[in-house]
Amino acid sequence: MAPDLAGRKRELRSRLLAARRALPEPVRRAAARRVREVLTALLAAHAGQTVAGYVPMASEPGGPDLPDLLVAGVGASGRVLLPVLLPDRDLAWTVAGGSGQPLPPDAIQEASLLVIPAVAVDRRGVRLGRGGGSYDRALARVKPGVEVVAVLHDGELRAQPLPAEPHDRPVSAVVLPQAGLVRLPA
Repeated sequence: MAPDLAGRKRELRSRLLAARRALPEPVRRAAARRVREVLTALLAAHAGQTVAGYVPMASEPGGPDLPDLLVAGVGASGRVLLPVLLPDRDLAWTVAGGSGQPLPPDAIQEASLLVIPAVAVDRRGVRLGRGGGSYDRALARVKPGVEVVAVLHDGELRAQPLPAEPHDRPVSAVVLPQAGLVRLPA
């Protein structure tokens, strides 16, 4: 990665994460509630299927109940894959509510929908993550045509293009507390 591109990504990521941490708790709770409402409607089309999700960190939208919402949305005949960070920063997967060994990284190919974290996304679908490259590797394994939805706070869908590299994988939609589901031309 070119040093100037890496620096631009790092600076933007730092600024956006600081803004997230500064959000008052009532705003975070209201945003999480609205994001869960939007995702509930989206999950109806994926009942009985495999959906990949994540467990949000404290400042990430969606709230700590997001995995439970995903499990309820796919129903008893579906399953939710949650990421397991490997030592090389790749992602393996585990079945929410299940037990046993993690599934290999290519288990993501079974998902009909991915609900993923992001720090920001631009209108082209370029996603800025936390910088570890874990989701870029996971998204490279996703079958064509699978909907990839990033969950954001308001203000994190950027009108200006984000710095992008050849390995960056686009998302097809974002969920925002105020705007709801926004499909992108990815």
